[in-house]
Amino acid sequence: AYSREQTLLVQKIVAEHSGSNFVYVEDPEAKKELWRIRKEALWACLAMRPDYEAMTTDVCVPLSRLAECISRSKVELDASPLLWYNEEHHQEAERLSHFMVHTALSMEGTCTGEHGVGTGKMKYLEEELGVEALRTMKKIKAALDPNDIMNPGKVIPPHV
Repeated sequence: AYSREQTLLVQKIVAEHSGSNFVYVEDPEAKKELWRIRKEALWACLAMRPDYEAMTTDVCVPLSRLAECISRSKVELDASPLLWYNEEHHQEAERLSHFMVHTALSMEGTCTGEHGVGTGKMKYLEEELGVEALRTMKKIKAALDPNDIMNPGKVIPPHV
C-alpha cells in the first residue's frame, strides 16, 4: 500500500510540473516489460548517434524536495545547449552533473543513489559526509579488506 501511495504522489508531482507519459503497472509481467524498456532506452539512443557517448549520473533527495529538485534541474537543463554528449561537450556535461549534485546536497540529499560512489562522485563525499565520517569509513574498510582487493581506490578519497 505504501508503494502505491508513493507512486500516486509522484504521479501528482509529475502532472503538476507538466510531465507526461507517466506509466504505473502492478502486473508482474508488465513490470518486467517496463524495466526491459528502461534498461534498453540508453542503448537505443546511443545506437542513433554512434559518435556520441553517455554520462550517467544520479542524485537522491528527500521525497518532500523531489519536485523542487526536478524543477531546478529542468531550468538548468533547458538553458543548456547540451543534447548529445561527446568530447566537445564534456565540460558542459560535467557542469550539469556538478549542478545536480550541489542541488541535491543543498536539499539534504545525497550525491548518489542507485549507481554508487565509485570514482566519479568521490570528490563530493567530504562535502556531504565530512572528513571524520570518511576517516571512520576508511578504518572500517581497512578492517574488512586489509589487502584492499574490494573496489580499490573507490569511494574514499585518497587524501582522507
